[in-house]
Amino acid sequence: MGRMTSVPATLRLHPGDNVRVARVPLEPGDPLGENHAPCRDDIPAGHKVATEPIEVGDPIRKYGEIIGFATQRIKPGSHVHTHNTKMGDFKREARIGTKTRSVPRVAEDERAGFEGFLREDGRVGTRNYIGIIPTVSCSAGVTRFIRDAFTPDRLSPYGNVDGVVSFVHGSGCAMNPKDEGFDLLQRTLAGYARHPNLAGVLLVGLGCEVNRIDSLFENAGLHRGNRVRAFNIQEAGGTRRSVERGIEIIQEMLQAANRAQRKRVTAQHIVLGLECGGSDAYSGISANPALGAAVDRLIAHGGTAILSETPEIYGAEHLLTSRAETREVGEQLIERIQWWEDYTRRSGAEINNNPTPGNKAGGLTTILEKSLGASVKGGTTHLMAVYGYAEPVLKKGLVFMDTPGYDTVSATGMIAGGANLICFTTGRGSVSGYKPVPTLKLASNTAMYRALEEDMDINCGAIIDGEATVEETGEVIFRRILETASGKRTRSEAFGFGDNEFVPWHLGPVL
Repeated sequence: MGRMTSVPATLRLHPGDNVRVARVPLEPGDPLGENHAPCRDDIPAGHKVATEPIEVGDPIRKYGEIIGFATQRIKPGSHVHTHNTKMGDFKREARIGTKTRSVPRVAEDERAGFEGFLREDGRVGTRNYIGIIPTVSCSAGVTRFIRDAFTPDRLSPYGNVDGVVSFVHGSGCAMNPKDEGFDLLQRTLAGYARHPNLAGVLLVGLGCEVNRIDSLFENAGLHRGNRVRAFNIQEAGGTRRSVERGIEIIQEMLQAANRAQRKRVTAQHIVLGLECGGSDAYSGISANPALGAAVDRLIAHGGTAILSETPEIYGAEHLLTSRAETREVGEQLIERIQWWEDYTRRSGAEINNNPTPGNKAGGLTTILEKSLGASVKGGTTHLMAVYGYAEPVLKKGLVFMDTPGYDTVSATGMIAGGANLICFTTGRGSVSGYKPVPTLKLASNTAMYRALEEDMDINCGAIIDGEATVEETGEVIFRRILETASGKRTRSEAFGFGDNEFVPWHLGPVL
């Protein structure tokens, strides 16, 4: 895809499509290009316009794939959206492993690198935090009191430490210890306790909760030591004494953490979480494919990328299974899709009706359309593995993690799995961050980027504007990933986001 010399008012994404995407707002009579009939309706930027007659029940195609079916006759030049489009069942062949493509790997001595914190287990941190983790909501207040004691003035002698953060959550008791939800919580907390971006971790329990410290250590294989400390409030003698004890422990950890120094390592140590939220119709045309191009580069240099949000690849799962490294990997992804179909059915929800009001306002009509645009974040390489929520990610290359589509829950799971950096694409504008991991925000359109420029790191809207290509923007993203991994602060870090975005996936009844 070369740079466009003139930018059309609408974009045609695939030769087989019967809609085009409005690059700018359209009015009746505006030309659509390529000898199509003129526009018949007012069409907001990012929304779809029909390029040929579409009869009732006919498929509507975008990206060369079905995104829905017409509920009424649609004339050329008409607006195509929720008022005349609906979901429908149709067969999607899994085609496991039929389109695998390996990206040529860069020789190890020629790989791109960054400056990171090399940990004892061989993993590399992109940041150097101290973490405080409550085992239960009942101990969350004490963890916040401990964290709040470490003001900027108190931390100023520790220039190599990024801060002290408390990972507060609202669970840990009144739950079934034999239930899947309990396992997910323990796996998530353990993933954070082991995270390479945390130089030291203090676990604080109440003492009588279901998710007891001893249970967490035993079930998750954690080990007490200088890096991981723990105590219960009831044994410590209450709130005041617990806070005093916690401050003393964190003070010791800070001294050790401050001795850590960044060292030059290769990009194979980057584990990149891929997230999108507040999407619009441009997300699948600019930010997501550009991130996919950056992912291909990262994998060529030996790194790992985690695609997630299972409900938001629904309808595009056949494109991922066709790239599965093995039949087992493809079947694992299909099994996860089937689990979600059953889970949403039992919950009285619909997996095929996911776009939020903001998504719809941005031009996304169905979950199929959203999924097709979201899945391209994963680039074009083999799908190497499928992981459960918060499971440790051990494979190199592109992998998938089963998470909900809710941004904070999805990001929490990927970080627990080992992601040490996140790229977050957005079209409507999402303001958030995910300590202890830096988050790069990639804007899908220039108007939103300019409106929220203090929150966005990269403007992928230049692709829509004809000022850059997907490949060029992918290279920009890849270079920014390396800079961020080396310590360059993101916009969300500058604001201090990340203390409230720790949200483990809650499954099961509250008893």
